[in-house]
Amino acid sequence: MNKNSGFFTRIPKAIGYSIEGLKAAWHSEASFRQESFAMIVLLPLALWLGDNGIERALLISCLLLILIVELLNSSVEVLANNISEEWHPVVKRAKDIASAAVFLSFLLSITVWLLIL
Repeated sequence: MNKNSGFFTRIPKAIGYSIEGLKAAWHSEASFRQESFAMIVLLPLALWLGDNGIERALLISCLLLILIVELLNSSVEVLANNISEEWHPVVKRAKDIASAAVFLSFLLSITVWLLIL
C-alpha cells in the first residue's frame, strides 16, 4: 500500500466537509449570506481600486477574513445552543466573545480599506 494514499483520500473528504459547512452556513446564517453578498459587491471594487497586487490582496483578504470569522462565530453559536437550551452566563460569554471577533474583523477591514483608499 502506498503511504501517500491516505493523503489522497483525505483531501477530497476534507474538501467535501468544507463545502458542506459552507452550505450549512449559507442556509442557516443570515449574517453569513449578507456578508457574502457584500463580498460579491466589494471584490470587484477591491480589484479595481487597488493600485497594485499587495493593495488588492489586502483589500480582498480583509473581506475573506470577515467570512472566516463569521463561520467560526456561527460554529460557536451552534455548539453553545446545543450545550444548553436554557440561558447560561458562560454560554452567553462564549457567544459574545465570538461576536466580538466578528466585530473586530469588520474594524480591521474598514481600517485597511480607508488607509489604502
